[in-house]
Amino acid sequence: MPRNDELFERSKQHIPGGVNSPVRAFRSVGGIPRFVERGDGPRFWDADGRSYIDYVGSWGPLIVGHAHPQVVEAVKAAAARGLSFGAPTAAEADLADLLCRLVPSMDQVRLVSSGTEATMSAIRLARGFTGRSRIVKFEGCYHGHADALLVKAGSGLLTFGTPSSAGVPAPVAGETLVLPYNGTAALREAFAREGAAIAAVIVEPVAGNMNLVAPDPAFLAALREECTRHGSVLIFDEVMTGFRVGLSCAQGLYGITPDLTTLGKVIGGGMPVGAFGGRADIMRLLAPEGPVYQAGTLSGNPVAVAAGLATLALVQAEGFYGALARATRRLCDGLQACAREAGVPFSAQAVGGMFGLYFRESPPASYQEAMESDQGAFNRFFHAMLDQGIYFAPSAYEAGFVSSAHGEAELDQTLEAARRHFRAGPR
Repeated sequence: MPRNDELFERSKQHIPGGVNSPVRAFRSVGGIPRFVERGDGPRFWDADGRSYIDYVGSWGPLIVGHAHPQVVEAVKAAAARGLSFGAPTAAEADLADLLCRLVPSMDQVRLVSSGTEATMSAIRLARGFTGRSRIVKFEGCYHGHADALLVKAGSGLLTFGTPSSAGVPAPVAGETLVLPYNGTAALREAFAREGAAIAAVIVEPVAGNMNLVAPDPAFLAALREECTRHGSVLIFDEVMTGFRVGLSCAQGLYGITPDLTTLGKVIGGGMPVGAFGGRADIMRLLAPEGPVYQAGTLSGNPVAVAAGLATLALVQAEGFYGALARATRRLCDGLQACAREAGVPFSAQAVGGMFGLYFRESPPASYQEAMESDQGAFNRFFHAMLDQGIYFAPSAYEAGFVSSAHGEAELDQTLEAARRHFRAGPR
């Protein structure tokens, strides 16, 4: 039995589904997940010793590749001084200063341990600030697994969400209004009817959890206008896009200033970390300064902070994001050309170092359009690429990521593998 298969069978004995996060189980695409032994630059090696060019990168954090020497050295040095203290460190202040300098909308920031924790805390803070309870989210946008955010739209424009997970109480889901992503008209109608009750709007400024769906700039502008008009808090969930699409995040790329921002992934360089921050008048409501309680034993963990500081130092190099965007665009353009040569319905798009692959004629602009992609075609593509040592996300509905470690050789190898698959036709 291959070592991957053996590990999966063993893991299923004591880990639900054999994995500690559902998408890792390959349920969407079929087959056995790869158990990773080590990573280096743009590649990782599985338990059977096979090498893969990795376009997942721990779902986005590894923007400088696996085991970058400067990040590893920073982690080693921090670990040698102590793994955790439950007390403040100078490095926490260093990271907070840096985040507030790079993201101008953030006057203050609170470090946490995950993206879910960041979005959950931002929602609580927005409710405390406004004295309101209702929140707005958008179809297909994932903001972690907090109860209030695990909802989907019911029938009708203003139907309040029903739980999309067992264990979420209906009254909690009932405070969340779900609207179509990029649906400017629906947004304005919702605010016209419900604006006085809406505490916050939370949105992925570039959606990455229904595959990549780029925003309509008019939609983002409408979010800012309506929140300002009605006194609601605009939360940009930049856990995925933060420092992934540009040095000033998606808000800098699109020129929109949110009231609160959530961050994760890149700011930890592969270590567990999250953050939320924003306007000082809102952030000052957090305990111990104000009445909104939030705490975490491992918040600002010194090893995670060290990895984040090292990563953020690397991405500030001149030309970093330009080179990353060009590599990502080359991948997308190349894949589209390979599919077009073979007459395969396919499209791709990129925003910074993020990309989306779609087995449909054009990139989707909404959740509904994203769901219309040919999942069977994607599954065949995924396994054909996996067999050739190319690792894409094991789901047709997840964005992919390029790192600065992906060079011409890796891109060429990826495109040649795709060309072979597309030319072979359905099977």
